[in-house]
Amino acid sequence: MNEINRVCVYCASSAKIDQKYFDATERLGKQLVTNQIEVVYGGGAVGLMGKLADTVLEHDGEVIGIMPQFMRNVELHHKKVSRFHFVADMHERKKRFLDGVDGLIALPGGCGTLEELMEVLTLKRLGILTQPIVILNTDGFYDPLETMLERCIDENFMAQEHRNMWTFVREPEEILNALREAPPWSKDAIQFATFKE
Repeated sequence: MNEINRVCVYCASSAKIDQKYFDATERLGKQLVTNQIEVVYGGGAVGLMGKLADTVLEHDGEVIGIMPQFMRNVELHHKKVSRFHFVADMHERKKRFLDGVDGLIALPGGCGTLEELMEVLTLKRLGILTQPIVILNTDGFYDPLETMLERCIDENFMAQEHRNMWTFVREPEEILNALREAPPWSKDAIQFATFKE
């Protein structure tokens, strides 16, 4: 069983999304605080980022925000997050997201969230990252992504073993168990990262 003390949560900055996504994010935040798990996130004050930080802070949890300087006025950095790191660019932000984390969680989001998720899946495929990755599929939001990943495997763009890189769950309450029970992943995964004739 994996020990989970700090997680990175990828999530949206949009405030115009359906309430069900905010509700799921709040439930996750409470779960993380109850289990004394530190949260690393993108540092925003609006959308699901804001909801996550607000929930964790309201319940006396620990949260770390990471945001590039140029985005301070775009995503509106969360002024109540005391542990905040402003970095030079998006590359440094994504690198800092991974510092010391025991697992990664992707909530529903747009191209930024998808890009972050795809990068960590690629890093895991290469054995650079070995932590569990859990994708919260609220109300089927990520069904098309799950189908696409399965197609990548079915058509030999990825190996059968790569299915162990991620776990899709439907409810926030399933996330921690999914992180803890994720199959172990080796740094040697690069050995089967590509198909060779």
